[in-house]
Amino acid sequence: MTMNPIELVGHEVAMLPKDITGAAQVGDYVSLKNYSVCVITLQQGAWAGGTPAVTLTQSQDVAATGEKALGFSKRWTKVGVTGTTFVKTDVTSDTFNLPAVANTINKIFVQAEDLDTDNGFDVLCVKVASPGANADLLEAHYDLYGARYPQAVMLDAKVD
Repeated sequence: MTMNPIELVGHEVAMLPKDITGAAQVGDYVSLKNYSVCVITLQQGAWAGGTPAVTLTQSQDVAATGEKALGFSKRWTKVGVTGTTFVKTDVTSDTFNLPAVANTINKIFVQAEDLDTDNGFDVLCVKVASPGANADLLEAHYDLYGARYPQAVMLDAKVD
């Protein structure tokens, strides 16, 4: 019998879909204490032209205690509804700019072991700088894999 993926993958909203004109966005904080991998998806909608920077941070709890930068070196990008496939791209200095292209999907892969777990860091957050005066629509979510305790009701990753 095939396992139901809904019972194996945690799904958390990072940023609700909205117009981010003129405002930096901070995603919700999620704990990887009970998961081994997080795939962050940033979905652009209508896009007027901003190219805001995307960064990740890590902290010791979902209240952002001890927050510091989280390094990452790759991202995967494709334009939705075009039939294209994801393109893997190197990231420089742990950041990249969202392209000024509507309906672009960006993904970032983070393993729990990428966090500074030796010093109690098991929480991550995605952040997007302001796109400026552009009317740009964005949403983001986290897919959490490798649950330590897979079950019908996945553990809430927004609670430490």
